[in-house]
Amino acid sequence: MRTTSVNDTNNPPKGFFHALVLDQKGGANKLSWEDVLQSWNSQDKLWLHLDYTDQQLHSWLQNNTKLNDIILDTLFNEDSRPNVMSRDNELSAVFRGINVNPNSKPEDMVSIRLWTDGRRMLSTRKRALISTQEIVTDLNNGTGPKEIPQLLISWVDKIIKGMSETVDTLEGILLQQENEFDDGDLSLIRSTLHDTRKQSSKIRHFLAPQRDALNRLVNKQLDWLNDMHRLKLNSIAAQQVLHIEDIDAVRDRIVMLQEEITNEISEQMNQRSYVLTIVAAIFLPLSFFTGLMGINVGGMPGLDSSIGFWIVSSICLIVSVVMVGIFIWKKWI
Repeated sequence: MRTTSVNDTNNPPKGFFHALVLDQKGGANKLSWEDVLQSWNSQDKLWLHLDYTDQQLHSWLQNNTKLNDIILDTLFNEDSRPNVMSRDNELSAVFRGINVNPNSKPEDMVSIRLWTDGRRMLSTRKRALISTQEIVTDLNNGTGPKEIPQLLISWVDKIIKGMSETVDTLEGILLQQENEFDDGDLSLIRSTLHDTRKQSSKIRHFLAPQRDALNRLVNKQLDWLNDMHRLKLNSIAAQQVLHIEDIDAVRDRIVMLQEEITNEISEQMNQRSYVLTIVAAIFLPLSFFTGLMGINVGGMPGLDSSIGFWIVSSICLIVSVVMVGIFIWKKWI
C-alpha cells in the first residue's frame, strides 16, 4: 500500500482538514495542500486546520515553519487543559467545547488547540466540534469573520454559546426530578441525580480553567486585538462565568435533593421500624400469657372448662385493647 507523505502535493495528508484564506469580506477561498506553504509564507489571512494525531504534520510544521517546540507541543499534545499563552505578539491557546457528536457524552468535552499571530491561524483537533463547522458554513455563505482576530473571537464565542443547551438540559433533568420527588420512585430519582451530578462535575472540571484562560486572554497585550475585540472577549468570558454559576447551582440543588431523599428514605425506614416495635410491644405480653397458659402441668385453671378457650381469647383481646389505648393516650401512635 502506498503511504502518503506530507511532501506529496498530489495527495494531502490524512490529518489535513482545510486551509482557508479569508477574503476580508466575510468569505474565504479554499486552498489545496500544495498551496498551503506558499500561503503560509505570504501575507494571506490563512486559517489552517489539522488533526493533531497526525505526527507527520508535526514534523512538517517543524521543518517548514518557524513555530517553536513549545507552540508545537501545545498544538499536538494529546492531553491538555484550557490555557492561554502569548509571546512576541503571538497567541497559543487551548479551549474545550461540549461534545455533541453522535453516540457521545456531553461531559466528554472536545478540545481545540490554536496558534495565531493575528494574520495566520493554525488550529488542531482530533474530534469534530460543531462550532468549527458553523464557522466554515458562515465563511461559505459570505457571512463569516473578515479578519483572523474576528475568526478567533467568533470561534470562541460559538464554543461558549454551544454550552447553553447542555446547561439547560442539566437544569431540566433536575427540575423533573424535583417535580417527581413526592410521587416518584426515590431509588430511580437518586440514581438519576447521581448521574447528573457526575456529568455536571466533569463539565465544570474543564470550565473553571477555561474561565481563567478567557480572563487572561482579555488582558493579553497583543497589537492585533483592539478595544472592540477585548470588549467582545470580556462578554464571552462573562458568559462562561454564567455557565459555571448555573452548573454550580445545579450541583447545589442536586445535593439538597439527595439529602431530602436520604431523609425521606430514613423516615420511611424509621416508620416501618416503629410499627414493628409497636406490634412487638402489643404481642409480647400476649405471647407470655398464651405461653403460660400452654404449659403442660396440673392445676391449670379452666383446663376442664368448655369455655376456657374463649375466656383466654377474651383476656387477650382486652389486654390488646388496653395496650392500644395506652399507646394512643401516650401519643405513641
